[in-house]
Amino acid sequence: MGLKFFADHCVPNSVIQYLCNENHEVLKLREHLPVESPDQVVIEKAQQLNAILISLNGDFSDIVTYHPPNYKGIIAIQLRNRPEIILLLLERLKKFLLSQNDMRYYKGKLLILEVHRIRIRQ
Repeated sequence: MGLKFFADHCVPNSVIQYLCNENHEVLKLREHLPVESPDQVVIEKAQQLNAILISLNGDFSDIVTYHPPNYKGIIAIQLRNRPEIILLLLERLKKFLLSQNDMRYYKGKLLILEVHRIRIRQ
């Protein structure tokens, strides 16, 4: 079994489909909460579901507000209104997930996914 993700409402369907195709479990925000739910409610739901939050919402990159050790993992995708880079981001994510496929690895970490790198904050 793969990893378990909680996809924020802003995550593109192509990312969700990719994760599902790679045998990861993806729980969609809209199936658990109203789409307009505040960020704090979203991240709390991810914790309740024992899932890694994956989001394009830049607020989740704020390590002061969302201190990584308090969470089961956050992946912040840095799309920056450039949908043409989604495939490049997916390639970077794919390589990383293949090398780190244990849920325990993500606990207490914020991963900032960019085209040329993944920054990890703890």
